Amino acid sequence: MKKEKTQKIVLTAVFLSVGLVLPFLTAQIPQIGERLLPMHIPVFLCSLICGWQYGAICGLILPLLRSFLFGMPELYPSAFSMAIELPAYAIICGLIYLCFKKKNLIAIYVSLISAMLGGRVVYAIVQAFILGLGEDGFTLSIFITKAFLRPVPGIILQLILIPAIVFALNKLKKKLFK
Repeated sequence: MKKEKTQKIVLTAVFLSVGLVLPFLTAQIPQIGERLLPMHIPVFLCSLICGWQYGAICGLILPLLRSFLFGMPELYPSAFSMAIELPAYAIICGLIYLCFKKKNLIAIYVSLISAMLGGRVVYAIVQAFILGLGEDGFTLSIFITKAFLRPVPGIILQLILIPAIVFALNKLKKKLFK
């Protein structure tokens, strides 16, 4: 039990490190980052591989740490809102994944898609709270654009990449820990 917990803590640190570095692939350009969602990938992976609790911790720490270290995303409102949004993705994804006996492709996709929808609801609530509602604040058109239209490339990337990585890591885990 202690060995498994230690492995999950180490893996969470690895996913956190990946989350710190991965946005450099978008060259720190916010417009590309909000389309590809590079910090979401390690958080989803952490929740599927280590569990929702570890994914939530990774999602909470990642945007704040990245903001303090590299200045991106900006601390307020971006990193602050992401520190609420990313754990929501992890919690939803990890809890739904737990409900499946077989950890197959269907389980991963149901978990991911549910989390993507639920996390966007949390995103909307946080943005409405921070920016306020109405013409000068957070509107339905801003929500649809920022939550569903702009991130289409990132959503597609996540739906292709995350299941492949989860299966590869599970296969590796079976080989290493026979």
